[in-house]
Amino acid sequence: MKSSSLNAFPRTESGRIGVRKLRATGRVPAVIYGRKTAPRNIEVDAKELKHLIHGTASENIVVDLSIENDTNKSRLAVVQEVQHNPISGIVLHVDFHEVDETEPVEIMVPLETIGEAIGVKTGGGMLEHVMFKVKVKALPRDLPEMIVIDVTELSVGQAIHLGEIKAPKGVEILGESSQPVVSIAEPKTADAVEEAASAAAAPAEDKKTDAKKD
Repeated sequence: MKSSSLNAFPRTESGRIGVRKLRATGRVPAVIYGRKTAPRNIEVDAKELKHLIHGTASENIVVDLSIENDTNKSRLAVVQEVQHNPISGIVLHVDFHEVDETEPVEIMVPLETIGEAIGVKTGGGMLEHVMFKVKVKALPRDLPEMIVIDVTELSVGQAIHLGEIKAPKGVEILGESSQPVVSIAEPKTADAVEEAASAAAAPAEDKKTDAKKD
């Protein structure tokens, strides 16, 4: 995964009032930590951070973090967590996990499917996603933005399992190899659809009956 450059500064404000002042100046409070790094409060430019987040297709972001007056020219880190205001969507806080580019890290990566399955196209089946993310292990700069699987040859009743996914070079997919990832479900008959609808309506009818008893 390609890393992006991001400038940071030692954080000068703390506490609720201090952080509020910090955000008013166009900065976002953040923290960087790691296995070999003690937690350190920093701040980043809000516009620069917004550009970084919205300019990256992946959920996982690797950055070369340059902290002003730091003994290290640059620190390689993964954006661990981004906290947003639930109403405005403004970024409130960011956690950076510093990593060593020579040591593998484990991270969850989205699964994407390509192609139209035979079982859907000609068999009337439905493509079902059993897993939407998989855990991978790789060097920080080798981390994939996503894992792509081709479902074109899948027929009704078939599935692709975790152990059948071809991982990108330098990437190890973790987990039980027999775990299904995607499958093609049998087409639903008219009777099955009617039965499911009846089952869904039953609780509502029971509630009405109970209400009348009361």
